[in-house]
Amino acid sequence: MGRVALRGIRAHLVRFLLSLLAVALGVAFVAGTFALRTMLSGTFDGIVDAAAPADAYVRVDQPDDASVVMGTTTAQSVPLELVDEVAAVDGVAHAIGGLSGTIVLVGADGTAVQSTQAPSLALNYVPDDPSLHVVEGRGPERTGEVALETATLESSGLSVGDTTTAVLGGEVTEVEIVGRVDLGGPMAGATIVLVDQQTALDVLSPDGGGVNEIAVYAADGTTPEQLAERLAPFAGDGLEVVTGDALRADSKADIASQLGFITTFLLVFAGIALFVGAFIISNTFAMSVRQRMRELALLRAVGASPLQVFASVLVQAAVVGLLGSALGVAGGLALVSGLRVVLGSIGMDLVGDIPVDATTVVVSLVVGTAVSVLAAALPARRAALVPPVEAMRDDVAVPERSLRWRAVGGLAIGALGVTALALALTRPEEDAAETLLGVGAGAVLVGVLMLSPVVARAAVGVLAWPFVRLLRPVGRLARGNVVRNPRRTANTAGALMIGMALVGAVSVIAVSAQQSVTGVVEAQTNADVVVRSATMVIPSGAVDEVAALPEAGTSDAVAFAPLAVSGPGEEPAVDYVIGLADGTLGRSVEVELVDGSLAALEALDAGQVAVTEAAADQHGWQVGDDLTVAGAAGPQDLSVVAVFTTNVLGAPLVVGQDVLDTLVPREQQQVDTILVTAAAGVTATELQDAVADVVAPYVVVSVLTRDEFVSNLAAQVDQLLVILYALLGLSVVIAVLGIVNTLALSVIERTREIGLLRAVGLGRLQLAGTVTIESVLTAVFGTVLGLAVGVALAATMPTVYADDGLSELAVPWANLGGMVALAVVVGVLAALWPGIRAARLKVLDAVAYE
Repeated sequence: MGRVALRGIRAHLVRFLLSLLAVALGVAFVAGTFALRTMLSGTFDGIVDAAAPADAYVRVDQPDDASVVMGTTTAQSVPLELVDEVAAVDGVAHAIGGLSGTIVLVGADGTAVQSTQAPSLALNYVPDDPSLHVVEGRGPERTGEVALETATLESSGLSVGDTTTAVLGGEVTEVEIVGRVDLGGPMAGATIVLVDQQTALDVLSPDGGGVNEIAVYAADGTTPEQLAERLAPFAGDGLEVVTGDALRADSKADIASQLGFITTFLLVFAGIALFVGAFIISNTFAMSVRQRMRELALLRAVGASPLQVFASVLVQAAVVGLLGSALGVAGGLALVSGLRVVLGSIGMDLVGDIPVDATTVVVSLVVGTAVSVLAAALPARRAALVPPVEAMRDDVAVPERSLRWRAVGGLAIGALGVTALALALTRPEEDAAETLLGVGAGAVLVGVLMLSPVVARAAVGVLAWPFVRLLRPVGRLARGNVVRNPRRTANTAGALMIGMALVGAVSVIAVSAQQSVTGVVEAQTNADVVVRSATMVIPSGAVDEVAALPEAGTSDAVAFAPLAVSGPGEEPAVDYVIGLADGTLGRSVEVELVDGSLAALEALDAGQVAVTEAAADQHGWQVGDDLTVAGAAGPQDLSVVAVFTTNVLGAPLVVGQDVLDTLVPREQQQVDTILVTAAAGVTATELQDAVADVVAPYVVVSVLTRDEFVSNLAAQVDQLLVILYALLGLSVVIAVLGIVNTLALSVIERTREIGLLRAVGLGRLQLAGTVTIESVLTAVFGTVLGLAVGVALAATMPTVYADDGLSELAVPWANLGGMVALAVVVGVLAALWPGIRAARLKVLDAVAYE
């Protein structure tokens, strides 16, 4: 039977090609995801190895999750005098005190050197540092000299010997490029500038007299473990000693954890693509079985058992799955190759060859083959159970089962889904609300899929009305062909329905999020002008100059720092803490008080802290609790005086600016936003022009009106929407292949009918028009049903997620209408090949076809 199955594929190759392509597209996503993750992991592992090459490190004692926030915890430092003491330890070849901070480098084109969201860092240059290799020129020796990392020099358009401008320590400085340096590994687009040691100590030292860490290199004959043991006396008083291997392993584990989220995110879309592809495969084999009834019955008549017939169909499915998966693996690797080029063009180079590991290949082959076999199981069972005598009659008719039980099942599952959604909507504050929402949405989707054949007849009849009225007789013929087999129509449209349901839901959620953010930010921001930075850090010089403007009535800087925070009974964990000048809350920023004192919130005194509602819920903090916050001067106990909600401030804890100054030196704080209100008699336009003039030398600083600020926040949702549309587009493409596949198989199945229609006078163009209308009706039916389900499900989310900022419901009717119009175009394009194929059938051959 295996040989019979393979001959069946060869004899009906066209029937299986599009199914094979659907598998290939879905598997390409799976293989590409694994390969991309491996390449990203290898790239970031290389960055870790290059950034932490030493055998041991003496550093500030880190809380358990310190690496999560910018690779650092507090503004504490390692005393500078320890560098010489560590260097004197037996077995130490080099002890390098490392310093780093933010810098803005102006390239040859007059703009900041920056790629993607990678950081722009200044590092201290130490001639004895084994991790640095000067490949051109020399290292910086005095103030005003810098050396650039190789990739940074190339992306800047500058050359060794050129003079440019940099913003370091908040000040605009002219610098000369004296060398090009290799750090021994990729930097993933980060801008790396090396400055001389004295400048680093003056500007980058966390507390003016220390280093971030001491990188220790072992002498020949000394192992990292032995080195760590000899450095053990330096541990204590807030310091720790770790081996380089342990540090690198922890960093790589953190990166792997974060990449795991990306992998899961992409695999979800791969699963959607394969699920949609399963509809095509099932439809292909169902139609193939219908057309091969006489052949299958003959096999039964000559001795083949039902199990053998069943197995022969599954073998064909397995071959389709295996070949499609193999193509998918190749396609996935090609996809990663293209993505690698794109990322390289924006400054993020992925190192190494494209990985082709056994795990990726095996998982991809197994997934693709399993999906194909499972999708073909029901058609195979049907093939095995058809009585031979029925199938060998002259007029082969395949009895269709009643849709009654399917409708009952669909109604039952849909009702359960609606019930779950109703419970989530009536009790959105319950912890189970999100689970009920997800389960309910899934049940509703399954219920609609089961009910779609029942709905198809009536829905297609309505959709076909314009064609029936305006395009006679092809409109009536097309409608009859579509509603004649509602199962096939529903299965074909089902693939598109799933994709469009997701697209519709994402569109509604995205627009609702934009409306919610826009409304909330407009209500919570009182500033006339908002100053932001492309690097997320506004230089301190710009902060001071904006504050000194006579056109500025008030200038409230939002400063923050990552600090170790612990509540009652908690271990210290790193979190961002914002410092605000007295009166900022209620003046530039409006917040909603949840608990505590409004007066205390608007004027935070020493020893007080306010926390967001989300942070309070996560940690169980309440008004009156004491939180311990560790800074450079040691830990401080701060009492929670208020719990609030806001969409403007991006950190969970807020203290007065004076309190943050005692925790972190002002020069080590970072300012990401300045909220400026105009002085009396000054218009917003005049204020914006004045602020733009003083921040112009800082290159990366932008000045926005409140409306522009809100628009920028909404644009971030648009960027995410584009990514989601691109990923969901794969499922739509596969669904379109399903329509093409079904129409092509339908043409084959109706060859004799087509011949008779041509014999009684139906023209070629009319025949092609009939196929095209069938395609359009199927595509529009799937799109309208999918969008209706997606919009309805998305409409439930603002109620459940109102506390998370999704407070308003907005439906993008114009976008949804555009998708329906797109469905018409898709239907026309999908019908091109089947329509041409049908029109080219020879009349006599078609009439004689069996």
